[in-house]
Amino acid sequence: MTETANADVRIVATGLYTPPNAISNEELVSAFNQYVDKYNDANAEAIAKGALEPLQKSSAEFVEKASGIKSRYAIDREGILDISRMAPRIPARPNDQLALLAEIAVFAARDAMRAADLKPADIDGVICAASNMQRGYPAVAVEIQDALGIEGYGFDMNVACASAAFGIETALGLIRTGARRILMVNPEICTAHLNFRDRDSHFIFGDVATAVILERADGPAGGEAWEILGTKLLTKFSNNIRNNFGFLNHCEREDGAAPDAQNDPHTDKLFIQEGRKVFKEVVPMVSELISGHLATVGVAPDAVKRFWLHQANLAMNEFIARKVLSRDADRTEAPVVLDEYANTSSAGSIIAFHKHRGDFAAGDIGVICAFGAGYSAGSVIVRKTA
Repeated sequence: MTETANADVRIVATGLYTPPNAISNEELVSAFNQYVDKYNDANAEAIAKGALEPLQKSSAEFVEKASGIKSRYAIDREGILDISRMAPRIPARPNDQLALLAEIAVFAARDAMRAADLKPADIDGVICAASNMQRGYPAVAVEIQDALGIEGYGFDMNVACASAAFGIETALGLIRTGARRILMVNPEICTAHLNFRDRDSHFIFGDVATAVILERADGPAGGEAWEILGTKLLTKFSNNIRNNFGFLNHCEREDGAAPDAQNDPHTDKLFIQEGRKVFKEVVPMVSELISGHLATVGVAPDAVKRFWLHQANLAMNEFIARKVLSRDADRTEAPVVLDEYANTSSAGSIIAFHKHRGDFAAGDIGVICAFGAGYSAGSVIVRKTA
């Protein structure tokens, strides 16, 4: 566990890119149920003999009750809703074109830069902090840096859904060692690693990109400013959220097998989760992290105006807020964006912060908290100063 304090770094802007394609629960469930019918029909004989379990249909009501999600945005909707494919169609791009992950990050970054009236020359480094990287190397952050025209450096980091909190902590450290400003981006194309044939998880994720700009707090603020009162990070290994896709996969195949022999949507090369175990183990871990962090900084829970929590599951967020506050939190205190965006991994808490902070006055305090696979969790306590 790491913890930092002192209000010498501030957040001056955030940015958001939302894909133009939305998919409602009803649309997603309709495609899933068509797939179920097709699968059960094709395997009717084995199912009748008891050799194979039939797939069960879903409903929009089940999805919303289980998660709080009503819709999600996607880079591509047609491929997801095509029951012969059930995955987004993302054409390969030549190496001399901007990668898709970098492209959506650039959109969010430019949104943040406009909000703070900053130019590329005003930023010293780029961190791409996300749960899913398009490639191993070169770093996507360096491509984003190049596309924006920023001099300096860039690097990627992955701490699953907690990546934004870890990215803020990393940016804070870079600024304390000499950088003026750091751009931290969270591009997430989560639909590309989701198994849309799995009833328990096909509805979970959406696509989006967010950006955060941090700077030294020893000069006048050019506009909005949120001083960071403290950060706290925590990781604990768990297999309950996992994706085993990686560069070693093609070496794991048996002799004589085709390179894509393991490219099966039912394998663990896509997102897998033990949802009940995650809920049971993550809620107390994150609640204790936030409560302990607030106590260390000297902030009472009731003095926090807003908790911008990771947007994975509505019930999970409600339980965490209840444990921290010792009472139920309303939607003003713990805003929800997952009903529209679904789980956007590292970007979720930043979307909530981006969209739900306009009513803050100078001196008001809030907590940005992200958590997910690892397990990993990060808490960032901020106070509005301008």
